[in-house]
Amino acid sequence: MEGPLQNSPRPWRWIPSLYFGEGIPYVVVMTLAVVMYKNLGISNTDIALYTSWLYLPWVIKPLWSPLVDLFRTKRLWIVSLQFVIGAAFALVALTLPAPHVFRLTLAVFWLMAFSSATHDIAADGFYLLGMPGHQQAAFVGVRSTFYRLAMIAGQGGLVYLVGSLQESTGSVVRAWTLIFWLLAAFFVLLAFYHATALPKPAADRAAARTDNFLIGFVEVFAAFFRKPGIGVTLAYLLLYRLAEAQALKLITPFLLDQRAVGGLGLTTKDVGIVYGTVGVIALTVGGILGGIVIARHGLKRLLWPMIFAMHAPIAVFLGLALLQPSSLAVIGAAIALEQFGYGFGFTAYMVYMMMVAEGEHKTAHYAICTGFMALSMMLPGMGAGWLQEHFGYVNFFGWVCLTTLPSFVVTALLKVDPAFGRKAAPAAG
Repeated sequence: MEGPLQNSPRPWRWIPSLYFGEGIPYVVVMTLAVVMYKNLGISNTDIALYTSWLYLPWVIKPLWSPLVDLFRTKRLWIVSLQFVIGAAFALVALTLPAPHVFRLTLAVFWLMAFSSATHDIAADGFYLLGMPGHQQAAFVGVRSTFYRLAMIAGQGGLVYLVGSLQESTGSVVRAWTLIFWLLAAFFVLLAFYHATALPKPAADRAAARTDNFLIGFVEVFAAFFRKPGIGVTLAYLLLYRLAEAQALKLITPFLLDQRAVGGLGLTTKDVGIVYGTVGVIALTVGGILGGIVIARHGLKRLLWPMIFAMHAPIAVFLGLALLQPSSLAVIGAAIALEQFGYGFGFTAYMVYMMMVAEGEHKTAHYAICTGFMALSMMLPGMGAGWLQEHFGYVNFFGWVCLTTLPSFVVTALLKVDPAFGRKAAPAAG
């Protein structure tokens, strides 16, 4: 029988770089774009509204995910899309000095977002084909770690670097232009590297197209919406992060805004340290710990502790807005606490999606869940900037705390398998 791989390099040659490359465009679209527009003087209302629309490709990616299976190989999709993403970074660099920079860069970020979402589909599918099952399980932690490292590199390293470049060049536009040329070069090199480093699994080929494809495609979606308790499930997927979705869009503007208008007056370099580095590390540690305790005790037992852990620390932003501390250590500690709680509590959400996806169409149904997950961030974030600009940071973060309540209501309605997520006890000897 033919093995699963032909001429396959070792997984360490391609998994770290693949998932680091998967994380970079996402963090650029979702976080660096917010920092850049704030540096360019765009209003909080416009930043929150228009960058929230950039979640849309991740919302609707289940609709075109079958195309990645039907046309060509996932390996070709990965390499081609990395060239496209590199070109998109170059286009941002070219449009930054131009008139109408907000409109032009947003259009390019749309291209980047669709390319990144499609790259996610291809990369995750390729991971399942690129090595035997036992190695897939062994490298789950590796892929997650390098995705998180991409977040630290983007939110931390690149934000700090752009702050340093602003100080040395005296120009916000020049600093961001250099950053995007750097990203463009990195992704072109990454594409060339993966063109040789990615294995060539025998199973990585275009799926056979049939006349009944459309019927089967519709049936996959219909089966998802026929699941028991689907109404409560959808409410949970859409409301669990209602508060965090609003706060997330305004954290960076809040940190950068001057103290006279209610912000904390940090420099771009400071934001790269306290939010992009310390915050992401705390988020990662919280997520790892959340996974460990769910594996030990099961999702049902941890559901309520995790929702409290996720939502209670949001109050630190209200405290920061009221007190406006000047100590970078105090601000960093507050952000670390909130991000740790978010990472810990969000694990319950991820494991619940896995439970919902169980069944015949597990991969497709999990993709649908992730679409609703992205929608839950997109819709609340759109109006967050308008709320903040009309009511100020103190009232805005007070409102954010209040909007944690719907998630408690839907959590109370969930039905969870007591054994789901928990490791099976070893058999008696």
